[in-house]
Amino acid sequence: MELHVRYEGDDDPEKCSARKLARFDLVSLHRSTRETPAGIVLDPYADRALSPADAEGDPPHGRLIALDCSWETAEAEAFRLDGPHRSLPFLVAANPVNYGTPFQLNTVEAFAGALCILGYRDRAEEILGKFRWGHTFLELNEEPLRRYADCTDSSDVVDVQSEYLDA
Repeated sequence: MELHVRYEGDDDPEKCSARKLARFDLVSLHRSTRETPAGIVLDPYADRALSPADAEGDPPHGRLIALDCSWETAEAEAFRLDGPHRSLPFLVAANPVNYGTPFQLNTVEAFAGALCILGYRDRAEEILGKFRWGHTFLELNEEPLRRYADCTDSSDVVDVQSEYLDA
């Protein structure tokens, strides 16, 4: 599974998980929408949830695309990326900036959550291993990630997510 980031560069470079992943050659950064390849776009505003069914098929399904920008511009930028747009279900952030906050994942957490749901847990562990707090993301989200990965489609993922939101 290829990992690509549409990188805006509007955050603190010292805290940017996408830049750190790029330094280890674990993701490709793209400075423009035009140079960003098509793939499954991790879009927090998408109507459809990511599910294991999205792992099937050839590219663009062989690529995950994340948008690394401020939350203020995320919605406008995400609409311009090519590929099926999918939102991540309920997951809790473990990064030092948003620790314990649902749905406020940074780029590496979004990739790791998506990789676990799509059946690439080893790859998720690899990218999270570059961060001191990375293992905490998997620990905090162990049960929901396992349950989402056991779903067959987006509607099943939404049903599982509803259980967590209702609790």
